[in-house]
Amino acid sequence: MINNRELSWLTFNERVLQEAQDKSVPLMQRLRFLGIFSNNQDEFIKVRIANIVRLSQIKGKKIPLFTGNYTAKELLPLINSQVSEGQKKFVQTYTDVLSEMESHGIFVINEKQLNKKQKQFCHEYFTSIVSPLLVPLIIRKSTQMPFLRDNNIYHAVKMSSGSNNADSRYAIIQIPVTSSCPRFVVLPSANNRNEIIFLDDIIRFCLDEIFFMFNYKKISAYTFKLMRDAQLTIDDDISKSLVEKMETGLQNRLHGQPVRLIYDREMPEDLLSMIASKLRLKGRGELDAGGRYHLMRDLMKFPKIRPDLESSSPEPLQHPDIKPFSSILKVIGRKDILLNYPYHTFNHFIDFLREAAIDPKVESIYITLYRTAERSKVINALINAAKNGKTVVVLMELLARFDEEQNVEYSEILQKEGVKVIHGVAGLKVHSKLVLIQRKNKDYVYIGTGNFNETTAQIYGDFGLFTSNPQIAADAVTVFDFLINTHKHFLCKQLMVSPYYMRNQFVTLIKKEIKNAQSGKRAYIFAKLNSLTDEEMIRLLYKASQAGVEIRLIVRGSCCLQPQVKKLSDNIRVISIVDRYLEHARMAIFYNGGDEKVYIMSADWMTRNLDRRVEVGVPVLDKKIKETLKDFFDIQWADNEKARDLTVFGRNEYVPKGENLPCRSQTALYDFYKGMIDTK
Repeated sequence: MINNRELSWLTFNERVLQEAQDKSVPLMQRLRFLGIFSNNQDEFIKVRIANIVRLSQIKGKKIPLFTGNYTAKELLPLINSQVSEGQKKFVQTYTDVLSEMESHGIFVINEKQLNKKQKQFCHEYFTSIVSPLLVPLIIRKSTQMPFLRDNNIYHAVKMSSGSNNADSRYAIIQIPVTSSCPRFVVLPSANNRNEIIFLDDIIRFCLDEIFFMFNYKKISAYTFKLMRDAQLTIDDDISKSLVEKMETGLQNRLHGQPVRLIYDREMPEDLLSMIASKLRLKGRGELDAGGRYHLMRDLMKFPKIRPDLESSSPEPLQHPDIKPFSSILKVIGRKDILLNYPYHTFNHFIDFLREAAIDPKVESIYITLYRTAERSKVINALINAAKNGKTVVVLMELLARFDEEQNVEYSEILQKEGVKVIHGVAGLKVHSKLVLIQRKNKDYVYIGTGNFNETTAQIYGDFGLFTSNPQIAADAVTVFDFLINTHKHFLCKQLMVSPYYMRNQFVTLIKKEIKNAQSGKRAYIFAKLNSLTDEEMIRLLYKASQAGVEIRLIVRGSCCLQPQVKKLSDNIRVISIVDRYLEHARMAIFYNGGDEKVYIMSADWMTRNLDRRVEVGVPVLDKKIKETLKDFFDIQWADNEKARDLTVFGRNEYVPKGENLPCRSQTALYDFYKGMIDTK
């Protein structure tokens, strides 16, 4: 019994929506969770639904099956139905949150609700800020539709001279959301009110100023957004560099096939028909009637006008073994160090690179990069190291979905500064989080579960392990040698590396638990993952359950394994935690006959991670860190505030408190790590 990956992912995003519905969550954070939900749905449509649509159109070939044994044609209506249902819940939740905001004096108003002072403000704001950015496009039945970009919102404008549509004029305006022209504008308001207006409505208010040269009796504007297929296709022209191919591929993605038009349900039928036909969107499944506003991911950037209604995150902690203005390399030379973001500060990692950049004994730095911050301190530290005469080698993975353009740009910047940039192994995406610093007489390694990104490290839960263990360092040298020289065969003594060895190593560990359980010995597997979708791993876990192995899984996103099925998965329980921070860390614990083995890794138990990506996992050898990770898992497993029980597929029921004390694991973990400092 294997659940469908796509339907499972949609139930995960409904857990995000539950956070927006949870009245214990600070009000403005609930609004931001709505933005996260909307952004997730948009990416799902552009990536997963677009892929299923493509596969549903295949003729004359073997029909590919999705998890759960669905064909693309069978799966598509199920997904569309669940997406539509999620959108209805979103609209209702948004309405509820707006109502609660009004009870706190925060009002989102439209152009028809402006007072005299606000009307003047909007005219001035439009003239000085908005108007210079507008490019109105007149559309006619006889002309081709101008190119409309993905990830933008537009007004479809209708100018009517009478009741006959034949006399109407039509236009499209891109709503120009930028850092200097934000989606939400704070209006001058009375002291006891905070009033905000969508940029969309300021443009609606000033339509006459845009189209003053036309004669019409009525003018109206209706928002829509277009979603294009986000597949990135790289051509096979051997005369081009990978960067050149990526740049071409990114341009092609901008012109990807339209897959869905989401429009204001109040849009007149003649206007909708013209836009849909010009975009060649004729099936009703490709047209999605919505509300007045779209691209609601912008809710994540809603103005912070009431700090008392926002979530407050405590300051990240210093690791008790790392002192300010002291050598991190010396500490790592003596003992392994585990960081758990965002509870620990990511500055420790930045300082690790900065120290290496100026240390006279450091000879080289090797690092894999996947997603970095927009103004990256990591990139700056690597450039500084190169300027100080170090050999710096960066494996820059260009195929990081929706971050490809930035990665291409950083590749070019690094190369100009003397950094050697390589782009990995043909046919394999490099998703590992690995750093090797080679210093005279000793090497230092960092293995992580999350990206080298100081921005996301403030909101993503991840692990990072510093070590100078000689065997692990030798393995890191081997991995980078493979990445640089693409040797097909290599062996590691400690590190788990996919796609060649990680799957088999996990399979061996699970089979050992099965053997021990069958012999009447204690056996358990505890794992925390972002996704569990690989069918081979799922079937093996079912076999382990049937043998009597106790299995506890914490899976944030897609989970194709169905727990608590009689005679199949009786001994498997699965929970999912969705809270203030994005649960992104991956770890696995095996009882191993009493000699427990604990791993952290960059890989989920997904086919792509185990078979088609370069991933790195590391065994935790330090006894204290091993105990820390076991305590971490126990704290998360005890969560009865934000954990959902995945026993009933799609239900997303909260784990019952019973007689247990309340436990919100993200709060408890901060206290846990703070206690380590207080007792040091």
